[in-house]
Amino acid sequence: MTGSPHLSDHLSDDPSDERAASGRVRWRRFAALTVPAVAVTAGLGIALAQGALAASFAVSGQQFKVSASSLEGEGFAQYGSVDVNAREELIPVAVTAIREAKLHDLCQSVVTTLPVVGDISLNLTAGRKTPVEASNLFVDATQLAGDAVFSNIEIGRDASTLDKGPAEAQGMQDLFAQQADTVRISDLQQTAWATNAGTFKLSGLSMNISKGKKECF
Repeated sequence: MTGSPHLSDHLSDDPSDERAASGRVRWRRFAALTVPAVAVTAGLGIALAQGALAASFAVSGQQFKVSASSLEGEGFAQYGSVDVNAREELIPVAVTAIREAKLHDLCQSVVTTLPVVGDISLNLTAGRKTPVEASNLFVDATQLAGDAVFSNIEIGRDASTLDKGPAEAQGMQDLFAQQADTVRISDLQQTAWATNAGTFKLSGLSMNISKGKKECF
C-alpha cells in the first residue's frame, strides 16, 4: 500500500544503533535501581542536618515493651522524630524526653522468633523496692498508655524551642511538641524502638531468658 510504513524504516543494519538502544535500556534500568537509594540517602542527610534523628545509633528490627507501676519525672518534653535502622530506613517515632526520672516496678521485654526454636523472650525487671533512676532519659516510642498528670504543661509548642527537658531534647522547626515542668504516669505501658539515658541506675536488676512469648503487657 502506498504510504504505509515499512519495517525497514524502523530497523537499521548499523550495529552502533543496536548498541545505542541497548545502552539506553541499561541506563534506564540503572536509574530505576539507583534513584530510590539516592532518595533515601538524601532524606537521611536532610534529617541529620536538621537534627531530626532521635536515637544516636542504628536501631534493631525489633521493638520492645516497657511497663512500670509509676513514673515520676522532672523536665518533660515530647516531640516527633525519626529513628534509622541498619538499612538506613527512617522510622517515625514519638520521643519522650525527661531530665530526671524515677520508675517503680520496671519491666522490659522483647520477643525474638528463631527458626526451629520458635519464640524466645528476654525479660528484664528492676525497681521493685528502690525505684529505677535515670537522667537525660530519651524513649523513642510508637505507643504509650497510662494515667498521666502534668504540671505547667505547654501543648503545641514549636519542637525546636523546647527548653524544659534535657538540653538535647529539641525537634525540627515548625513541628508540634509539648513540655511540662513535671510528669507522673501511673500504669505506664509503652512500645519503643530505642532508649537513651545519660545515667540509668537499675536497683534489684534481674534478667531472664525463656522459651515462648512472655511480655510485660
